[in-house]
Amino acid sequence: MSEIICDVCMHHCHLQEGKTGMCRARRNVNGVNVCDNYGRLTSLAMDPIEKKPLYHFYPGSWILSAGSYGCNLSCPFCQNASISMTDERTAYYREVSPEQLAELILKQEDNLGIAFTYNEPMISYEYIIDTARLIRPYDKKTVLVTNGCISPHILDELLEVTDAMNIDMKGDRQFYRELNGDYDTVRRTIETSCKKCHVEVTTLVIPGKNDTDAFIEEEAKWLASLDPDIVLHLSRYFPRYKYRIPATERNEIYRLTELAKKHLKHVYPGNV
Repeated sequence: MSEIICDVCMHHCHLQEGKTGMCRARRNVNGVNVCDNYGRLTSLAMDPIEKKPLYHFYPGSWILSAGSYGCNLSCPFCQNASISMTDERTAYYREVSPEQLAELILKQEDNLGIAFTYNEPMISYEYIIDTARLIRPYDKKTVLVTNGCISPHILDELLEVTDAMNIDMKGDRQFYRELNGDYDTVRRTIETSCKKCHVEVTTLVIPGKNDTDAFIEEEAKWLASLDPDIVLHLSRYFPRYKYRIPATERNEIYRLTELAKKHLKHVYPGNV
C-alpha cells in the first residue's frame, strides 16, 4: 500500500491508502491526494458581506456563503465545530457540483458572488478554483474566510481566482502551537495575499490567550508595515466548544481597538 505525504498545508500528513489527514478532507486514493469533501456542502446561506467580516469590500452587498466539513486546525473555541471538526461519517452534507453552485450564484443579480466560509475552505482548493472560474466571466467575486494555514503553492493557485480574503490572526507563536497551527505560515499568507487581493484580518480576542497590549500592538504594527490601510477586526470571544473561559469584556475590546488604531487607520470592534 502506497503512502503519500499531503502537501496542502504545513502539517504534511502521511496518508496511508484510503486514509484522511488531520483536516478530514484530504484522502489518499490509489496514491493520489484527493479532495474528499469536494462539493460536499454542509451550509449554504445568503449573508451581508459585513458578516464575513469584510467592511471595505463592496460594503452593503450580499453574498452567497458556502461551507463544507473539516479543518486543519484544532481550535478549542471554534464557533463552527459541528462541521469543522467532523468528517464524511458524521457531517450532514449535500453534493453540489461547481456548475450547480455557479447557477445558484448567478441566479440573483444583486448577489456579489460566493464566500467560502464556515469550515476551512483552503483545504478544498480544487472546488474553490473550479467554481470561481465558472463565475469570473460574469464579474462575480470569490471570497475566502480562512485561517491562512496553507502551503505557498496552493495559495498561489487560489490567488489567481480570489478577490478578497478575511484571514484569522489568532495569536502569537505559542498560542498557535496550542491550536495545531503555524504562526509563520499565517503571517506569510497575509503578507502574500495583501499584494494580490483585498485582505482584512480578524483576531478573536480571548482573555488570557491573546489579549495582551503587547500582542495587539505588535500585530497592528506588523500589519501597518504591510499596508497602513489594511483592515483589522478585533472580535469579542464567547465560550464555545471546549473553552469555558468567560466572554471578553466589551470595554476591553473597545480599549484594544483604540490601541491598535495608534498604528492602523481601520480597526473595528466585533461581536460587541
